[in-house]
Amino acid sequence: MAIDQVISEVDRVLRTLWAPASSVRPLPGAELSDAELSAAERSHVVGLMRVNHCGEICAQALYQGQALTSREPGVREALCIAANEETEHLAWTERRIGELGGQKSLLNPVLYAGALSMGVAAGLLGDKWNLGFLAETERQVEAHLDTHLLSLPAGDQRSRAIVEQMRLDEIRHADMAIHYGAAELPPLVKITMKVAAKIMTKAAYYL
Repeated sequence: MAIDQVISEVDRVLRTLWAPASSVRPLPGAELSDAELSAAERSHVVGLMRVNHCGEICAQALYQGQALTSREPGVREALCIAANEETEHLAWTERRIGELGGQKSLLNPVLYAGALSMGVAAGLLGDKWNLGFLAETERQVEAHLDTHLLSLPAGDQRSRAIVEQMRLDEIRHADMAIHYGAAELPPLVKITMKVAAKIMTKAAYYL
């Protein structure tokens, strides 16, 4: 890897973990008035948004690792498109956490490193498996966001708008991976991914 690429990748890590994220698209639900939430409801929404923000940190790491080891330019381009939209999700969830007076997860650096390793490994297996890992990740994120839509306080339309747009984007990313030739992952791999995601979400909700 050339030195300029190394610098670029290190810069990506630093910006993802510690620089404020930015978004080209407007914040979903920005025009909506904020709901009157109880202390318990506010704490719950912060926990959910912290989980989502942490998930987007992991998504950035996964896409970075996958793009580094992908063999096909078309696949790398697809990964970059998805990564750019995930950066917007990062900005949206970060802003919502701030609006609610919460804090981002303390686990972000550790989880970033783990997700980056998984992305590199997926890419080394070949592009069809690389894309298969992407498609399955997005399917599981979609299901995870569905549970958040059910769990969010009914009156919190600002948080709901963010999660709904994220869900639509994740569906599109999965469809894109399938379009480029994603392989269907073995059941054991899918189960392992679900277990790992469950552990991450439980920890990030509180930390």
